[in-house]
Amino acid sequence: MCQSNWQCILCMHLCLHPLSLYLSPDNAYDPDVNAKQFWIDKTQIKEQDCLIFMDNGNGLDYERMHKMLSFGYSDKRVINGKHPIGLYGNGFKSGSMRLGKDAIVFSKSQDGDTMQVGMLSQSYLAQIKADEIIVPIISFQCLPHSQYILL
Repeated sequence: MCQSNWQCILCMHLCLHPLSLYLSPDNAYDPDVNAKQFWIDKTQIKEQDCLIFMDNGNGLDYERMHKMLSFGYSDKRVINGKHPIGLYGNGFKSGSMRLGKDAIVFSKSQDGDTMQVGMLSQSYLAQIKADEIIVPIISFQCLPHSQYILL
C-alpha cells in the first residue's frame, strides 16, 4: 500500500492567465473528491517555472484519470446536496492549457492500490508532430515497502 494520500497537478512552461487558477481548486471542491486541504506552490524544474496544485482528496484510479483527461466527458452529479462545478468535461483541459503548455497529473487511487501518471502536453504533441490528441497515462501497482510495478 502507498503511504501518502496525494493528487498533484504540475503545469510547466508557465504562461499565467488569472481565470485559469480557479479550475484546479474547483475540481478539488467537487463533492466526490472529498478534499479537505488544497495547496498551490510555485517552483522551478530545469529552469522552467512550474505551478503545483495538490489536494488530499480521494485521488483517481485509471478509469477516472482517463475520463478527466478526455475531452467533453463529465459524469459529475449532485452528492448530499453539494453541486459539482462544471458539467461539460472541458474545465481541467482548457484551464491547464491556459496556464502552460504541459500538465502532468500524479494521483493515487482511493483504495491506495494503484498510482496513475497522466500527461496532457502540447510540447509532446508538437515534438511528435501529432495530428490528433494523444494523452498518455501510466499506471503503477503499489506494493509493500514503497515498491511499484508498472501495469
